[in-house]
Amino acid sequence: MIKKVCVFLLVLFIFSEGFAQLTDLARLEYTYFPQESSDNSFRRFRTFVNVPFKVGEDRYLVPGFEYRNVNLKFNDNVPFSKENLDRFQSFKISLGYTFKMSEDWRFGAQGAVRATSNFSQPGGGFISDDILYTGGVYFIKDRTDERASKPWRLIMGAQYNTASGRPFPLPFINYYREFHPDWSYTVGIPKMNLRRYLGSKNQHVLQAFITLDGFFANIQENTELIPQGNGNAAIAENISMTIVLSGLGYEYQFTKHLVFYVYAGYTVLNDIRLRDANDDDIFTINDKNSFYARSGLKFKI
Repeated sequence: MIKKVCVFLLVLFIFSEGFAQLTDLARLEYTYFPQESSDNSFRRFRTFVNVPFKVGEDRYLVPGFEYRNVNLKFNDNVPFSKENLDRFQSFKISLGYTFKMSEDWRFGAQGAVRATSNFSQPGGGFISDDILYTGGVYFIKDRTDERASKPWRLIMGAQYNTASGRPFPLPFINYYREFHPDWSYTVGIPKMNLRRYLGSKNQHVLQAFITLDGFFANIQENTELIPQGNGNAAIAENISMTIVLSGLGYEYQFTKHLVFYVYAGYTVLNDIRLRDANDDDIFTINDKNSFYARSGLKFKI
């Protein structure tokens, strides 16, 4: 049951961050957390850029590119070779489209292709197992302008990802509300938070949050190992990490659109595992909860 929950959470995270990138034009980010009771650690550099083009009255095409570099410091003693299991990269090309349906409703859609792997073969090129496809449609009701005494936004949609192993889309919902001039909350996936705004122009923002994080990558030259509790050899074909964490965050708005942020917390679910061709877990690298930190700059709409 826990395995199924982890896979479901990771799929939802991949889906939901795709929508989040429709509202952020660019981002530079670094993530780090050590593994509890272990010499392992996880480090990730991430950057992306989206460039909107107006194609009609309140209609936009939004092509985008994202790059991730994951460094998994893997120092535990394990019954298999750790060669080529310390560095994973991801390249994503996306295309979004959005237009205003009515005074309050907006439609958004995004499709993307991602190559994610350790790229261990000679030459470091892509293979078919590295490629994932994602897509989603969204309906946004936005009442965050001056007409609303307590601004709010509702996002509903459906999303599909070939990594999920399911031939149908999954639903998506996110709700944001300002219930006081200095307070707001968000309920949804991948993040729920309570925010407090400080300063004359809300230049400083404090928040308490619960959020998802993780990654998925193909292993090009599959790794043979002995799974836990079983003497038979198994083949690891991909690696997956799902994290649920809670903590505190701080944002500083240099301008209305440029924001520095730092988040720190502790994981409540930490599941890093190797999986076979059927996406069944065959080795858990680490599942102990630990400290987590993430920081970066973003340029938002």
